[in-house]
Amino acid sequence: MNQNIFTNRLEQRTRLARRDWLLAQCGIGLGHIALTTLLAEAGYAAEVDDRASQAVDPLAVKPPHFPAKIKNVILLFMGGGPSQFEMFDYKPHLAKLDGTLPPADLLDGYRAAFINPHSKLLGPKFGFAKHGQAGTEVSELLPYTAGVIDDICLIRSMKTDAFNHAPAQLMMSTGSQQFGRPSMGSWLTYGLGSETKDLPAYVVFNSGQKGPSAGAGNWNSGFLPTTYSGVEFRSSGDPVLYLSNPPGMNNQTQASTLAAVNELNRKRLDVVGDPEIATRVNSYEMAFRMQASAPEAMNLDDESAEMLSLYGAKPGEKSFANNCLLARRLVQRGVRFVQLFHESWDQHGGLKSGLTKNCQDTDQACAALVKDLKQQGMLEETLVIWGGEFGRTPMVQGGNDGRDHHPNSFSMWMAGGGLKPGMVYGSTDDLGFDVAENPVHVHDLHATILHLLGFNHKRLTYRFQGRDFRLTDVHGEVVQGILA
Repeated sequence: MNQNIFTNRLEQRTRLARRDWLLAQCGIGLGHIALTTLLAEAGYAAEVDDRASQAVDPLAVKPPHFPAKIKNVILLFMGGGPSQFEMFDYKPHLAKLDGTLPPADLLDGYRAAFINPHSKLLGPKFGFAKHGQAGTEVSELLPYTAGVIDDICLIRSMKTDAFNHAPAQLMMSTGSQQFGRPSMGSWLTYGLGSETKDLPAYVVFNSGQKGPSAGAGNWNSGFLPTTYSGVEFRSSGDPVLYLSNPPGMNNQTQASTLAAVNELNRKRLDVVGDPEIATRVNSYEMAFRMQASAPEAMNLDDESAEMLSLYGAKPGEKSFANNCLLARRLVQRGVRFVQLFHESWDQHGGLKSGLTKNCQDTDQACAALVKDLKQQGMLEETLVIWGGEFGRTPMVQGGNDGRDHHPNSFSMWMAGGGLKPGMVYGSTDDLGFDVAENPVHVHDLHATILHLLGFNHKRLTYRFQGRDFRLTDVHGEVVQGILA
């Protein structure tokens, strides 16, 4: 036993000595690499040590499991639960039964946030018309989306497990109703890395009346290293808070300060090997570069009047339209995943007026994004996803002009490479209460997105607390019927 202890200690000291020589004496600690690269790019160092190329970069571009159809994702998250009945899933039978009680067995065992047994059926509040080559029915609220319906794959048979906002948003963003799981964007950047060194791989925008119910849990990296977390950008002012230098601080002073801080971080990293220290060094380096790259990427004054008009964007304003145009600009510059939240869709009452405003705020820009990406040849390698965390009930809630949360069936759409454009997938029953054909669970949606990105969703895993975790947990099947 004593001999084993001695041998173990000797081996440990040998490893430490070798590690100290490799990281400290050779000067290839991650902190040193980050700092020398940063200073060289900023013009404050003569050259970058060639050994930096030997370092392991957590955001280096990585190959997927098989050839991918797409390489970027833009998620248009309509927080609050858009009503499918007024937008994408017209139900003439529901219109006929407006104001009547639903069948007695419909609500048997049904769980909802506010619905009670006396809630009556509510017919659709807006008219529908057929559009595109397939004659897809789209609401009058969405004239712009109707104009690009041939480029869209519309799914009318979505299902989820949660019927309250925060858990359902987490479910859509992370595959779990619980806080602490990595978001979809984090999984993508973990699996694929980043094609840009001057901007975050994963960017988040917020618009609408308030932030998302689940907050930063929607773009957190969970148990993945924090370098894979989403970075929240603002569409007006500084893209990121405190990005600009304060009065009295110039680039040279900042570089000197960063050199000292990163040297301390490097020494600590070499001692304990904590990946979060490497993340901190990487964040400081990224922030320094972003002082030049982020304002340029976010400057809508570079766009033509025709392009601004296409989106309905106005430079300097905070709006969903601006965010859609910025999403295209970021993807164009190598950002892997852009997530746009518009939290305004929770119409328990005021359904007609609320939906009218929401669609006026978002419809034009959503369609413009699809059209713009297609015109620039980017739609083939980019996936655009539109949808919320759940749908709304066919029963009225909140007087005579509102709908409750509904996880049993709702609609989403996607556009981009690898999908069949101009198709409608799945259907609901005559009242729109349950899925009638081709159900698509949130786990199935995630599996399909990963498939388009070149991943077997069962193999993209991360070991945490003795278990291999994945975005789809132990569920999910690729929706083969929508693949081109």
